[in-house]
Formats: sequence, structure tokens, C-alpha cells
Amino acid sequence: MKTPTLSTEPAALTHGCVRCGAPVALDIALCERCNPLGLPQPASTQAHGTVFLAIVVSVVGLALLGRFALSGIGPFSASIANVVAAPPGLAITISVTNEGASRGSATCRVYDPATDGSAEAVYLVSPQIEPGRTVSFSKETAILGSTVRPLAVDCGRP
Repeated sequence: MKTPTLSTEPAALTHGCVRCGAPVALDIALCERCNPLGLPQPASTQAHGTVFLAIVVSVVGLALLGRFALSGIGPFSASIANVVAAPPGLAITISVTNEGASRGSATCRVYDPATDGSAEAVYLVSPQIEPGRTVSFSKETAILGSTVRPLAVDCGRP
């Protein structure tokens, strides 16, 4: 019976060739088969710089796409049409006008004007509003308490 021998040599650390995936030493990027002429290896800063540039271009592209997707929506003018008690809170009816050129919904901040907007506020999203149209919608909330009082609203884009 043969007894196994334990090697005291450390295993060589490797990673995959960037082109074919074959194991190569950590200090080189391409294997002998992918780089038979021994041309200079790409530097790690080149790879990281390329990835960084791709991320920056992607973020800028998404920002521009979002800007164009939301262009023409709003501004919105809004007013509180009605406030009634709806235990455990309030039922608030808001009238919102889309003064923009595109269909969209408004995000409305409803608050108590007596507190200068520094106290609790509730954010409500309107249904889709066609350009130049006014829509009234009601929502119930317990965030502002259950006491009927004058409320204020500010609406903007989502």
C-alpha cells in the first residue's frame, strides 16, 4: 500500500486568461496560446479605467434617458378641494391641473400651513393627468391626524 505524500510547496495562485479563461499566473493577463508572440500585457489600470469609463457613460446615459422621459410633464397647480374626517384619519380631496405638454402624474405634498410645513406631511400621487386637464382625487391618511382643519398642498413631478 502506498502512503500519500504531503507537499510542503505552496500552490501557485492563478486566475483565468482574459481571452480564453485558461489558468495563468497572477502577474500576466493572457496565456501563451492567446499571446504567442509575447506582446506586452494590458495593464490593470487599463482594465479598471475601461470599466470606470463604462460605468460613467452608463450613468450619464440613464440620466439623459430619465430627463427625456420626464420632459414636458408638469408643472402642476393644485388645491385642496375638501377635507373630511375618516377615522382614524382624514379623507383629503385634491384638484390638480397639468399645465405641461405631456401626460403624467403629480406627487403632492399635503401639510398643515399653520406649522410652516415643518411638521408631519403626507405625499400622495395623483392619477395620470392629460395636458391642460384638471383631475380631482381623494385619499385617506392617518399621518395628519383626524382633526379637520385647513391644509395646504404643493405638487410637482414624480
